[in-house]
Amino acid sequence: MRGEADSLAAIRRQTPTMATHQIGKPVQRKEGREKVTGSARYVDDISFPGMIFGVTVRSSVARGKILSIQFEAGIPWDEFAIVTAKDIPGKNCVALLIEDQPCLADQVVNHPEEAVVLLAHPDKYLLEEARRAVRIEIEPMPAVHTMAVSLSKEQVIWGDDNIFKAYQIEKGDVDSAWNAADFIVEGEYETGAQEQLYIEPQGMIAKANPAEGVTVWGSLQCPYYVHKALLRLFGLPKELVRVVQTETGGGFGGKEEYPSMIAGHAALLAWKSGKTVKMIYDRAEDMAATTKRHPSRTRHRTGVRRDGKLLAMEIDFALDGGAYETLSPVVLSRGTIHAAGPYACPNVRIRSRAVATNSPPHGAFRGFGAPQSVFALERHLDRVASAVGLSPEELRRRNFIHEGQTLSFGQVVQEKVDMNKLLDRALELSAYHEKQSRFQQENAHSVIKKGIGFAAFLHGAGFTGSGEEYLASEAMVEATRDGKIRVCAGSTEMGQGTNTVFAQIAADALGLDCERIEIMQPDTALVPNSGPTVASRTTMIVGKLVESAALAIKKSLMESGFVKEGYSGGEFAEACRQYIDTSGELRSLVKYQHPKDLHWDDGNYHGDAYGAYAWAVYVAEVSVDVRTAEIRVDDFVAVQEVGKVINPVLAAGQIEGGVAQGIGFALYENVVWQEGHMVNGQMTNYIMPTSMDVPPIRVFFEEIPYSRGPAGAKGIGELPLDGTAPAIANAVANATGADIRELPITPEKLIEKLDTVHA
Repeated sequence: MRGEADSLAAIRRQTPTMATHQIGKPVQRKEGREKVTGSARYVDDISFPGMIFGVTVRSSVARGKILSIQFEAGIPWDEFAIVTAKDIPGKNCVALLIEDQPCLADQVVNHPEEAVVLLAHPDKYLLEEARRAVRIEIEPMPAVHTMAVSLSKEQVIWGDDNIFKAYQIEKGDVDSAWNAADFIVEGEYETGAQEQLYIEPQGMIAKANPAEGVTVWGSLQCPYYVHKALLRLFGLPKELVRVVQTETGGGFGGKEEYPSMIAGHAALLAWKSGKTVKMIYDRAEDMAATTKRHPSRTRHRTGVRRDGKLLAMEIDFALDGGAYETLSPVVLSRGTIHAAGPYACPNVRIRSRAVATNSPPHGAFRGFGAPQSVFALERHLDRVASAVGLSPEELRRRNFIHEGQTLSFGQVVQEKVDMNKLLDRALELSAYHEKQSRFQQENAHSVIKKGIGFAAFLHGAGFTGSGEEYLASEAMVEATRDGKIRVCAGSTEMGQGTNTVFAQIAADALGLDCERIEIMQPDTALVPNSGPTVASRTTMIVGKLVESAALAIKKSLMESGFVKEGYSGGEFAEACRQYIDTSGELRSLVKYQHPKDLHWDDGNYHGDAYGAYAWAVYVAEVSVDVRTAEIRVDDFVAVQEVGKVINPVLAAGQIEGGVAQGIGFALYENVVWQEGHMVNGQMTNYIMPTSMDVPPIRVFFEEIPYSRGPAGAKGIGELPLDGTAPAIANAVANATGADIRELPITPEKLIEKLDTVHA
């Protein structure tokens, strides 16, 4: 294996042969034409003969015992397919990390909007009438609605202690470090839930029967997650379950785990009715019932010397997981690992917990726990700088991590990281020092206060610790007789550019044009399991598999003698024809091999958490009207080092979109809870930033190629969510003097802070 890897690396180092370098070019999106012309088919565009429609009847209370299910008169119930928990042929669970969440509630409900009954009928309008005519009688039980109550164990609603998962990281000797500190700064920080608000709501179509098994088509991020869940739900062998991704209108993590739920519901109705069933949520149901970003509470205690050097960091990080575990342990994991940031502190203790409450389960959202903990850290460090008498910039400079130093969880930094350079560039591009001085003078005479702030951060690419080794992802590249290349991977396109980037990677490795590369539709019957499309891993991890498989195709052709270095496109096509005619299929399946020099201790949560990190400094400029407490972001500079940029237009788009979502997280997107219900689950009163609320977002890349990434690339997708909100919060504090410790910074919350400043 080592010899073959060296051989492929040698081929990779050779210059592509047709002057078709594809890396670093803004090549046209693979699916762009279909989307622009309207020919792309989303799940609700698809229809089958005899297809009927499905809906879900849900719990109206947060926690209770199901006493009865009643079907009111006036509805021809004999025309309907009706499914309850007793109709499930396999295990009543949504299989993910564990199996605590039922597909349909049976005997008890644990959150509002929990699915209890499924209905299907050919007439969508009669179906809605029928949904309203189902009465679920529930005897309420005591519920838990806050993290504080959950942690107090006043009412235990999950396991023995309401805790889904807990981690502890220890570095150095925190307890002994406090005596040497000249300053000790404490603070508590909170963030709320955030709705993913993808353009296309959740949707699924299912065919299912005992003879042919289960096939679903849907809007989703992770085909093999859905596949695993359906296997368990129906008790079927792998070959009788098929999952096909349709064109997907955004995900942002919201279509990571939840599609397993709606796929299960559609398939159960299809199984019961014997017909193809389509289920599409409207916006209200999607917002009320599906997963959101975990609310968080972070407590910091930081010891620092008079010269600004950090001595000790003690961090307590808690997430509200909702009623079931879903992905809370892995969201908590990433948030925990990122909680101490890109800083060299000799003594660190991080305790973290994900706890149960009786709200709909929270789940994956772009950033995956890091935006919560990074906000707390970067806001807190501005307060530490103030206590010491240093500028926020100088405090960071004195503590930035450098190559060869150790992060809080024990990973020695092997990359050539230069946070000072990133900070210099970000401050220069934003005219930080000039504006800071000017704003201070202008604010004395204006009710519109201007401020500028920044955040420095890192984001690990790929699954944490041993996660990639456990996944053992695969990708395949296949050549056809006419010299076309098919890339077969389970990674999904949902607007972020997967198909285009894979095409560029394969084309560059083979010395071909991107037009020769075809990306196969993710379909568990046709493509290998490449792992989920999450965690900033698609380009770096799966893209590397695609590159390796493409290089193996080239190696086979060259060793066969059918082609020589310097081949043309026509010569490549002829070589493929000759090879296939004489030797059969020309394909390469590559499986992930974990680097032998990366070691992670799951028990002690210590070691090499990620193979590579993206590093960044973001600067926000804001205006605050102190009469109304309205905040506008006027300018935003995002500087990041992300390895080699595969496609500059797509990469900049990822940053711009992430910053826009981060602005919503910081200022606007406030989920209002009442007894576990989201009461503002409409786009009229759940406020997100519009184009008028988003400033010019100026994106700049530093490129230091990562040796284990395809053409040197690292991950990028989640990075911008981490630093946007703390940069804005620090800018608001700079403008007003308000001690910002909670997101979102709504006018109502800021007015209270301003009253404190002026008191």
